[in-house]
Amino acid sequence: MRHYEIVFLVHPDQSEQVPAMLERYRSMIESSGGTIHRQEDWGRRQLAYPINKIHKAHYLMLNIECGKSTLEELVGAFRFSDAVLRHMVVNREEAISEPSFMAVAEEESKARPDHRRPKPGRESSDEKTADAGSDAVAEPDTADESAAKASKEVAEADKVAAGDDAGDAEEPSAPAESDVAAAGELAENASEDVPEAGEATVADDPDTSKESGKEASAGNA
Repeated sequence: MRHYEIVFLVHPDQSEQVPAMLERYRSMIESSGGTIHRQEDWGRRQLAYPINKIHKAHYLMLNIECGKSTLEELVGAFRFSDAVLRHMVVNREEAISEPSFMAVAEEESKARPDHRRPKPGRESSDEKTADAGSDAVAEPDTADESAAKASKEVAEADKVAAGDDAGDAEEPSAPAESDVAAAGELAENASEDVPEAGEATVADDPDTSKESGKEASAGNA
């Protein structure tokens, strides 16, 4: 008897029939005195290229020890089965029983989601959002107080601005003060030129004008 390694691909729609198929192949090998040293189920995997418009297949591997007649019977079963898409037989020098690389990778992929779980000490984003929402619902008065405080500050700012505008209106500008001072000086000069009440000028008194005329005529004589 010789050692063989067999890999065959099962149609993805026939994945439920895989256990029955393996049991039938096992009885075929053991009935002729053969032995199965390793049996692995790699599950559904993506094909490197489509086969009859099929993009996935169920992968299975067997390491067996049997005679040539048993191998030919097994290969014939693969060929005439519609569930088997492809098969490959490789000669081996000895029996192989340790897990294959594909089986180890499959176990690692199954264990990988456990590492992606969030740690107990950390809260998820959904939990934080729920806590924030509960805090907002539990404290409605805080928002009202903040709004009242903001409106009060705005009113005080408006009052301060109105007081500043009134002060600016009461204070005269520098050019206006200079104009007032100049007008006061002109009025003061004009009051000095005007005679006081009860004081008559030479032109206004007729008697004074006559006497001055007489003095002038006497002097000429």
